Amino acid sequence: MKRMFGIIVFFILSALVLRCCIRADVPEVTNVKTVTPDINNISYPDDNKNVTLNGVDYIQTQAPVGKFGGELVLSTIGEGPKTFNPCNTKDATSSAMASILYEGLLTTDAKTGKVIPQLAKSYYIDGNDYIITLRKGIKWSDGKPITADDVLYTYEEIVFKGLGNPSITDAMTVDGKLPTLTKVDDYTVKFTTSKPFAPFLRQLSYPVVPKHYFKPYSDKGASEFNAFLNTNTKPETIVSNGPFKLKEYVAAQRVVFERNPNYYKINLNNQQLPYLDKIVYLIVGDTNNGILKFEAKELDVISLNGNTVARYKEREDKSDYTIYNLGASTGTLFVAINLNNRKDKNGHYYVNPVKQKWFRDKNFRKAVERAVDRKNMIQNIAFGVAEPLYTAESPNSIYLNKNIKGYDVDTDKAKKLLENSGFVYKNNKLYDKQGNFVEFDLYTNAGNLEREALGVMVKQDLEELGMKVNFKPIEFNSLVNKLTNTFDWDMVIMGLTGSPLEPHDGKNVWTSKGTLHLFNQGVPKNECFEWEKELDELFEAGALKIDFADRKPVYDRYQEIIYEQNPVIYLYSPAQIYAIRKKFKNVFPSALNGLIYNLDELYIEK
Repeated sequence: MKRMFGIIVFFILSALVLRCCIRADVPEVTNVKTVTPDINNISYPDDNKNVTLNGVDYIQTQAPVGKFGGELVLSTIGEGPKTFNPCNTKDATSSAMASILYEGLLTTDAKTGKVIPQLAKSYYIDGNDYIITLRKGIKWSDGKPITADDVLYTYEEIVFKGLGNPSITDAMTVDGKLPTLTKVDDYTVKFTTSKPFAPFLRQLSYPVVPKHYFKPYSDKGASEFNAFLNTNTKPETIVSNGPFKLKEYVAAQRVVFERNPNYYKINLNNQQLPYLDKIVYLIVGDTNNGILKFEAKELDVISLNGNTVARYKEREDKSDYTIYNLGASTGTLFVAINLNNRKDKNGHYYVNPVKQKWFRDKNFRKAVERAVDRKNMIQNIAFGVAEPLYTAESPNSIYLNKNIKGYDVDTDKAKKLLENSGFVYKNNKLYDKQGNFVEFDLYTNAGNLEREALGVMVKQDLEELGMKVNFKPIEFNSLVNKLTNTFDWDMVIMGLTGSPLEPHDGKNVWTSKGTLHLFNQGVPKNECFEWEKELDELFEAGALKIDFADRKPVYDRYQEIIYEQNPVIYLYSPAQIYAIRKKFKNVFPSALNGLIYNLDELYIEK
């Protein structure tokens, strides 16, 4: 019972620390002094309740009762979703769409950060056993019951076999072992970990999928499963459990979801949610098009960049929208450097051996880090509505290593670091000791205007060091192929989502076998850098420590390693600022979950 108590104490402590540490105030900037209403003053509903009606175990939300009908129109940049398979999403757009269609056993409370039931009615922990009781009587969108068999199928035949995106498989592995899963009865399952495993409960937010619909495809192997639920799938055939079903997908134009009549949440009047009839995502190409459509009243919600916040704030009082600041982003923006020295089956290096020597030189990477002018980026790209970022944990993470302060740009120091490694200058151009001119490519995904602007600035900063940087924004799928298949890239500007509550979610990025270990992917452990081996040990150790006080030093150290070695160079953390039409009610913004995480509770005041 001591183990059970320790885990419970950990989650209580996490919630308490979260309240103290998550920042929802506006960054100190010159052009936006206040953005109200402050989300710390939001009055959240009471906790959800379990209510059983006619043999069905519903979640009863305690939000004010709303009105049924209407639609919410959102936008997404780029080319739209790549898949509707929730087990195979590898980009933010596809993940957002899949999260509307599918939900997991547990989720994170938007107010406190604690783990709460979702498809599960309840859970409890007994030593290394996690007993999950499902809701009885709830159904898939096609009317079939959701049972323990669906849970067993999801984890045993998808997660544990590494089908789809294997990141969750990495995250659920502890001490080299995956948990075991036992069916207790039709509505009860038991997960058992080999050792006490602090992050485990949060992994159970993974979407549960219908066995009767998915199994014919998973049985055929990885390639067939990965193609399942692609964007050519007929919407009416998709079986899901979320608040909305897929109604329509028109390539490069829109994605439309419609109300799921079998959803398992009800309001205070015991009426089934959601209130809205439709959720519509317009595929807008880039952020500027999104702004234009919001101003034309074609969109109901917009994410505001720094250059638009002040203007929108000025108009807010006389407008039909409200602005919310959710604090620093929980994700990260960074430059990653390709350290890979692997050879392909023909004996050719994936990375040019000349460049490889540069990138694997710690002084070279540190020089890049010291040349990056974060303050200039914040002022000219984020327009002051951001703060510099030097660590792998975002500013609102309860695991942020606050001892890492970072440095201002210092071109002279950067040049000295390069000279210490034998680089020389000729006519203000940088050459290595073998006489090779330092020239390389820098990639990002086209259509993301913020990253494209960052690419221009990084190029300019590094050219101050005498380097020639070929900046190449390319289509997202082509970029992913370079990063994860061909390894044919030099540097890249990317972003990753993150959790301010659980650094273990980054295991697949930082451990040597992780599927997102971009900077040295697929290298055998015995060929890794010593500091990579230490990262492996730290993430294993951190997961096995239960109390927050014991875990914090472990994750402090991993941040120190990244800052010391610079395989990834962090840029800044923008504030999450949104505008939403005032007609939408039951809006309860969260620094953890975003602005409209509660789609089932939103309604339109007519």
